[in-house]
Amino acid sequence: MGTYRSYTYCNMTRIIVIPDTQCKPGQDFSFLSWVGKYIAEKKPDVIVQIGDFADMESLSSYDIGKKSFEGRTYKADIEAAIEGMVALLAPIEKEQVRLARNKKKLWKPRKVLTLGNHCDRINRAIENDRKLEGLISTEDLLYSDFGWEVYPFLQPVIIEGICFSHYLCSGVMGRPITTARMLLTKKHMSCIVGHQQGRDVAYSHRGDGRQITSIIAGSCYEHNESYLNHQTNEHWRGIVVLNEVVDGTFDECFVSLNYLKKKYDSKK
Repeated sequence: MGTYRSYTYCNMTRIIVIPDTQCKPGQDFSFLSWVGKYIAEKKPDVIVQIGDFADMESLSSYDIGKKSFEGRTYKADIEAAIEGMVALLAPIEKEQVRLARNKKKLWKPRKVLTLGNHCDRINRAIENDRKLEGLISTEDLLYSDFGWEVYPFLQPVIIEGICFSHYLCSGVMGRPITTARMLLTKKHMSCIVGHQQGRDVAYSHRGDGRQITSIIAGSCYEHNESYLNHQTNEHWRGIVVLNEVVDGTFDECFVSLNYLKKKYDSKK
């Protein structure tokens, strides 16, 4: 799984976490523009995209041979992810230009992206067919070109005492930990993960009395998944703001896509 990467900042107070966006062809990426506008307004020190920014449905192994698989292409998947990233970052870059033009204090947040299992479909495709090596790559998604620090699938990144990963594993089989409470029980530190639809939060305390918090927040998209039903598609979607971050403690604020749509949607 790789080694943990750890970072501590002085006077850092705010991190904004973007859960799974699963950008795919045919989507309206307005929701990512709303997220970008909110980030530009709140000006966090760090932005973390927790994985599965791209869906990469052309490389899915779940519905090969089914009607739903028809028409999918790798090229279209890559183009959709890039289009989604442009929508997300445009408001942020616009605000940075405005600040520079007005000779205000510059704001350049650190951008961290942990690859998820959907983006890792590219690597799995190469492992399964070595002829693809050199023809396709996660670098095609241009995450680094957009200024993100990119971390391999399941390599945790620790920022100010919080462990970030697409998901965290338990046991020798490496199965995902699926509840916030179990994250604290297994990892003994504050953890933020994505991967699962919905929202789950748990709290505990370290030996020194400081609070630790785990959050599963796996959805930041508007579309419904075809493999889910009417009930299971009714899950929370949005972003997570971590305020007053110090040594693994923070005040969390959940900001739903419904709220962002009401605040920023120019079509309403």
